[in-house]
Amino acid sequence: MTLWVVKLGTSLLRGDTAGTIAGYAASIAVAMQRGDRCVLVTSGAVGLGCQRLAMTHRPDSVVALQAAAAIGQGHLMGLYDRALATHGVSVAQVLLTRSDLVDRRRYHNASNTLMQLLDWGVLPVVNENDALSPAELRFGDNDTLSALVAAAVDADQLILLTDVEQLYSADPRTDADARPIPDVHHPRDLDDLHSAAGDGGRWGTGGMTTKLAAARIATASGITVHLADGRDPSRLDALLSGGRGGTVFHPSPQPIGNRRSWLAHVLQPQGALHLDSGACLALQERGASLLQVGITAVSGEFAANQPVMLMDAQGQEFGRGLCSRDSASLRAALGRSRALRGSPVVVHRDAMVLSDRHLS
Repeated sequence: MTLWVVKLGTSLLRGDTAGTIAGYAASIAVAMQRGDRCVLVTSGAVGLGCQRLAMTHRPDSVVALQAAAAIGQGHLMGLYDRALATHGVSVAQVLLTRSDLVDRRRYHNASNTLMQLLDWGVLPVVNENDALSPAELRFGDNDTLSALVAAAVDADQLILLTDVEQLYSADPRTDADARPIPDVHHPRDLDDLHSAAGDGGRWGTGGMTTKLAAARIATASGITVHLADGRDPSRLDALLSGGRGGTVFHPSPQPIGNRRSWLAHVLQPQGALHLDSGACLALQERGASLLQVGITAVSGEFAANQPVMLMDAQGQEFGRGLCSRDSASLRAALGRSRALRGSPVVVHRDAMVLSDRHLS
């Protein structure tokens, strides 16, 4: 039995939305009838809201986009409900914001709710709560949301369906030398690909960059990720039957686990602790907690038990964790800790995760 998370992008739900959803629904229903479990992460609420209002252009303002999402979300769920009902599958709407996941207790609640729905044989249909999410609490894209959901339910496979068949070394629309990439095996390869994707145009922030970020989150949690062309809904049936995507991101052989995935990918750091080389070595080689004596500087303003970045002596991100002290008291203690016989723990090793390049 396989636990799948399937993500459908906005570009796939344009045009005959009802017919397209019906095609995806048929494939998901077949997989569930085989005994597999599925979670669907879907975009499309804003677009359907605009259609219902007969808008010729997508709104520019955040308020208008949120209002359009409020109109479209109900219509979107109605399409999924009717499409799956023909196959005897019940659906459940799950709307999430980042604030639902940043609190550890609420993260567990969301995870437990999804797992209960799966145990009941229900298909959770997940979307970002676009109608209410303020900018600072948005995931920003459903690729990221799908990877976080996959980690929260301990999924086996994540399928990212989009309007391209696979990942390329560069944008094939503008670069004749772009080569297809069938497999990605290591986080360092993701770093290189992310650099190649860049920040400009649809290939950047609106295209492959978010897919690569999702792949990083999911593979670190031990989940296989398939990037595949979803313009033909029957393609999903092949994937759920054991086929492979155009590009497969292979899971880490040493998954970081649910809690560390939450620390690394859900929480938004409020500041940074700059470490000396001895502290970095102790964290990496001995799995030690971070002691006050190893901190050389503090950046930003944060309260106790808030997330912070850990920076190495070269100014590169070394890891992240929950800091037991507030920024003001840490600054006041700098310089005094070396004179102390003991040094207090600032970030416990169980509330810390090191960056990819320090995990292998």
